[in-house]
Amino acid sequence: MQLLQVPREERPGFRRQLESLVADGDLIEVRGKRYGLADKMDLVVGRLQSHAGGYAFVIPERSKDPAERDVFIAAPNMKEAMHGDRVVARIERCRGGDRPEGRIVKILDRANATVVGRFDTDQAGLGFVAPFDQRLLTEVAVPPAESGGARAGQMVTVEITSWPTATRGPIGRVTEVLGNIDDPGVDATIITRKYGLPDQHGQEAVAEARRMLEGRGSPRTMHARKQDLAGRTDFRHLDIVTIDGEHARDFDDAISIERLDNGHFWLGVHIADVSHYVLEGSALDREAYERGTSVYFPDRALHMFPEELATGLCSLNPRVDRLVQSCLMEVDRRGTVVRHEFHDGIIRTRERMTYSDVNAILTGADPAIAARYEPLVPLFELMRELFQVLNERRHRLGSIDFDFDEAEVVLDDAGRVEAIVASERNIAHRIIEEFMLLANETVAEFLDTSVVPGLYRVHEQPDPLKVEKFEEFVSSLGYSLAVPPHTVRPRHFQALLQKIHGKPEERPIAVLMLRTMQKARYAPANLGHFGLAFSSYTHFTSPIRRYPDLVVHRLLRAARQATLDEAEREELQEDLPEIARHTSDRERRADEAERELVQWKKVRFMSDKVGDEFDGYITGVASFGLFIELVEHVVEGLVHVSTMADDYYRFLETTHTLRGENTHKVYRLGDLVRVRLVRVDLGKRQIELGLVEILEAVRQDERRRGPRRSQVAPKREALRKRPRPGQNARRRGRR
Repeated sequence: MQLLQVPREERPGFRRQLESLVADGDLIEVRGKRYGLADKMDLVVGRLQSHAGGYAFVIPERSKDPAERDVFIAAPNMKEAMHGDRVVARIERCRGGDRPEGRIVKILDRANATVVGRFDTDQAGLGFVAPFDQRLLTEVAVPPAESGGARAGQMVTVEITSWPTATRGPIGRVTEVLGNIDDPGVDATIITRKYGLPDQHGQEAVAEARRMLEGRGSPRTMHARKQDLAGRTDFRHLDIVTIDGEHARDFDDAISIERLDNGHFWLGVHIADVSHYVLEGSALDREAYERGTSVYFPDRALHMFPEELATGLCSLNPRVDRLVQSCLMEVDRRGTVVRHEFHDGIIRTRERMTYSDVNAILTGADPAIAARYEPLVPLFELMRELFQVLNERRHRLGSIDFDFDEAEVVLDDAGRVEAIVASERNIAHRIIEEFMLLANETVAEFLDTSVVPGLYRVHEQPDPLKVEKFEEFVSSLGYSLAVPPHTVRPRHFQALLQKIHGKPEERPIAVLMLRTMQKARYAPANLGHFGLAFSSYTHFTSPIRRYPDLVVHRLLRAARQATLDEAEREELQEDLPEIARHTSDRERRADEAERELVQWKKVRFMSDKVGDEFDGYITGVASFGLFIELVEHVVEGLVHVSTMADDYYRFLETTHTLRGENTHKVYRLGDLVRVRLVRVDLGKRQIELGLVEILEAVRQDERRRGPRRSQVAPKREALRKRPRPGQNARRRGRR
């Protein structure tokens, strides 16, 4: 401090700033209370991603060079770090392919204050928890007094009370006994605990929600209060409907539509006005920010808000007055919004429609349903007409439309998987999707031209190196993007999707295309949306389920009403980057949790089908085997290369193929193959398959050869051939 000539009265603040920089990893403290910049010292700050094999990678946190690679950490060099920890790694050398290799030198933040796992005891009777997450490589020791009454074999949550050191692993105490892993509902609870998802709302937030409902009856059927209607546009005279899935309970978007005298469409997208009830800084707001998003499991939902709001007062339930923020758009015959209006509104929906019912009406599949909703049939027909106009407009822009059938898990009354089916998107899904896209785009364009800061949903240009690898692969199949990687545009990907539509290689190419793209995220700057080919895009249409949409509602109202002063504008500009980062992280956490639980249920569903044969498509190729998606059950499993015993197969990365050295047999993405379910590993949540043609060929070959003779000589023959005493000595002497 003296060297820097920091005045004495400013030194406490200077120390705090220095400590903050060290905590953030911007500065690294070395011996002698000296500090340095990480990138000047061959140090990398990032998150540790461990692998079940014992090694790990450090994912750089603030990489300025997009080509900067993850740092490989061998098991002996992990120090006491655990998966997910924020660490400092020193780069020591590069391995093959110029991959940097290093060692952990400092742990900045611990990621796993609690661990979910199986409680057990060793031979000495000492308790321990084996982590459910296989990337956590160390068991947690549990002292006898800290077992919380858990019995061997039960799944538990353990709080780490002492972090690992160089001489011992972590120590913890059981805080919750979850039950036996096969009990109904325990799988969802395990995933909830593993990802740190809150499944109970805080008392303060619940109390706030209930105060809004006092003396007003059921939250699902009560009307908005009369005092809340002041200054709002009344849309209750319009035919307005919600269209959602059969099992949806929270409805945050509703639609109205008319044809204007000039032939244009007057589309109204009415979104639940959550921001009217959830004030910034309130307990409800703080908790919603922490959650970031609702999480949807096959058998339950973890709502961002308490049910009093999520499925009650804010939900656009049928035939009750509800507060909305409305985006009304005049759309011409080419799909262009030529005029728009934003309103704080009040609506009363005519019907709660489902995708299947609207689809049945528009396709003529069920005349009884059409008769039931006869007064609304012209409304749905007009929606379909506008959908076609908007869809054609997006096609002209070059928007990329990944039309995947998602796997839907069907549960029985006991919560067990009854079936896994492909959930198809019908015309009703597409109508609502197209209308939501248009509203989100219109709101984003308005925010982008206003003086109020914005929060955008951005999707950036793909990395040219990834595009180049993608081009190499599709070229091997006879396709091409037909442009240099650095000049690729959405329409080039769109054109390729059209060429492969309906062909066996469609899904694997589309999946690889998705992996080539950047991940969409939230950002305070409008960077456009590459996949949609929109210059402006945001999330406005789901404030019950997503916190960014709630923020956008507040920004939109502030922009419309010009209520922000300069100080508030500056404060927003400072806060929005962290809001964008945090909500993007929370979205990824929710996606990973939902995906893992569905995969686990799929594996359990297949556990009684070992030995059965199925048709499947190759959806992934790696050096260790083939990933196969079964046609019948929409389940993915692995054919490990060790089971492909008819030849030695080499992995060709550029063409995503496995090629036999002797037979020249080739397995590539998109191939239809016949597989046998060989094994289900419930512990690893993995499905192991074998290629039927190879399994049969190997079995027939073994039959032809007959039983193999042992290379070990029979006992009598061995005794007969045993050298006489001194024989070996004489032979050694001759040498």
